[in-house]
Amino acid sequence: MIPKDHPRYRSLVARERLARCAREGIVALEGLAAHGRGEAFDYLIGEKTTKSAALAERTAAAMLLSARHAVISVNGNTAALAAAEIAALQRVSGADVEVNLFHRTEDRIEKIAALLTDHGARVLTGTPERIVPLSHDRALSLPEGIGDADLVLVPLEDGDRCAALRAMGKAVITVDLNPLSRTARTATLTIVDEVTRAIPAIAAACSTLEPGEADRLITSLDNTYLLQAAIDEIRERLGHALE
Repeated sequence: MIPKDHPRYRSLVARERLARCAREGIVALEGLAAHGRGEAFDYLIGEKTTKSAALAERTAAAMLLSARHAVISVNGNTAALAAAEIAALQRVSGADVEVNLFHRTEDRIEKIAALLTDHGARVLTGTPERIVPLSHDRALSLPEGIGDADLVLVPLEDGDRCAALRAMGKAVITVDLNPLSRTARTATLTIVDEVTRAIPAIAAACSTLEPGEADRLITSLDNTYLLQAAIDEIRERLGHALE
């Protein structure tokens, strides 16, 4: 039992959830290593939503609401950490939800879809095709889902698919704690924040955007600026820590 007054309570709860979902076959073992890498970057931003991330989250909401067809692409880690949050974002944004995996098995697809459904999400089903120009199984997507989407929200790091989706002419929003990653540098919009903070923030913004704000946010989007701002925020925090 993790005591709620533990200074690392949220982080330890997330680890426990991922470990349990790995035992259940929802999270790939490789996903545990990926989560650890993200935790290291979360330390660097102070385990809180920064000013630049908050701006990116409101911009993400604007993009989701303005898209012709938005799809939230979910992998095992995202489902394990934020199934209820994904369902809530789907309700306020109208986006579709599709399961897409690198370490793909039909058993994992079914378990992840069931977890999302149990938390209230409506998950697309159908026969996947090799739509995205990749040599591995992330290429497998639903024609009526990612295949038709003009915007894809990829909640966790996924560099080569992000680049492939952009090459297909799709806008990509990513949640990536590493502002230096290939995903972060390739996406249309990068949110440098932890997924269980970012997804609820996007959902909240979907309901609170003021008239005209969505257009202003989309028009002024500069992902290079947001990434540099995130790096500057890390530098500032480290500078204070060393004083």
